[in-house]
Amino acid sequence: MKLALSPEEIAFRDELRHFYVTEIPADIRDRVKHGQDLSREDIVTANKILNDNGLCVPNWPTAWGGKDWTPMQRHIWLDEMQLASVPEPLTFNASMVGPVIAQFGSEELKQRFLPPTAALDIWWCQGFSEPDAGSDLASLRTTAVRDGDSYIVNGQKIWTTLGQYADWIFCLVRTDPTAPKKQAGISFLLFDVKSPGVTMRPIKLIDGSYEVNEVFFENVRVPADQLVGEENQGWTYAKYLLGNERTSITGVGKTKVKLGLAKDYARATRTGRGTLLDDPVFAARVAELENELLALELTQLRVVSNSVEGKPNPASSVLKLKGTELQQAATELLLDIAGADALAVDADDIASPAWAQHTGPGYLNYRKVTIYGGSSEVQRSIISSTILGL
Repeated sequence: MKLALSPEEIAFRDELRHFYVTEIPADIRDRVKHGQDLSREDIVTANKILNDNGLCVPNWPTAWGGKDWTPMQRHIWLDEMQLASVPEPLTFNASMVGPVIAQFGSEELKQRFLPPTAALDIWWCQGFSEPDAGSDLASLRTTAVRDGDSYIVNGQKIWTTLGQYADWIFCLVRTDPTAPKKQAGISFLLFDVKSPGVTMRPIKLIDGSYEVNEVFFENVRVPADQLVGEENQGWTYAKYLLGNERTSITGVGKTKVKLGLAKDYARATRTGRGTLLDDPVFAARVAELENELLALELTQLRVVSNSVEGKPNPASSVLKLKGTELQQAATELLLDIAGADALAVDADDIASPAWAQHTGPGYLNYRKVTIYGGSSEVQRSIISSTILGL
């Protein structure tokens, strides 16, 4: 078990730390730090700077821009990125479809899609969940019927995050409805979201934002050479993708930033006997969160230092479970500090500070983190069966 960085790892960390704060525009990092919305251009700008400097897709094969890094170096890369409030490489590109194409795609698909995927010249969105197939994804009903050199796709997807910005979609479709198991008969298709027959509609979320969409497919013709891997093997590729999705959800660095802001705001909030940070009950609450975050960070370091490249570690479920709970706790803390000032959202010329107005939507938005990437209930089941052997 290794809980301290080597001199070489410290030098690696310091180099990344300097790069992040000097090369990524400060205004973009400031918006990330304070939970403000980023534009499509902000995300593309940060992604391209990372990619141009070989820091966008270190988990990919080296032939396609990856890095021959140790698991600890990859951990440092992401942790320092979060601490510096740098927008992370677009997860749909860097952690989802890119690794799937690199692992299972034909050489032609790799040549065609991997370079623009890393550079964010193609913005991908995910076509997995359906109205009746969310947690039970294998029940998906969207079909793709072979017609000569094409597939004809019909059906619906939902909760398609940032689909309004997307150029292409990677989509799970049912190509064999007669397969004996529902996990069988599923394929993994790539196609342009501007193809005839594709309709994308926004879904307004409880925090007032437009982040997700529902997507409809009506006789969408997709060239057959845009199938990833083999027909009817899409479930295998989907499991591989979902394993990659969980790598950054723990979010220790992000939660540290939120707790730091919470302490700053509490220090500036006057009470009858000083500041809110001087209040012993509030201070105890902050200390408890910081201690739990430290325990999570040490657990993450143990997992990283003992990881075997390419093999999933069931302890990642512990990291996902606790990490997302602490993210929610931090947003709740910010909301409580704001108090009544959180009720005014996007209001101008009033006494409520802008940071306080962001705490309500931020709190509501972070309800999702214990659901996506495998809900907390799913993580507890994995922990009980795989780790505890119950």
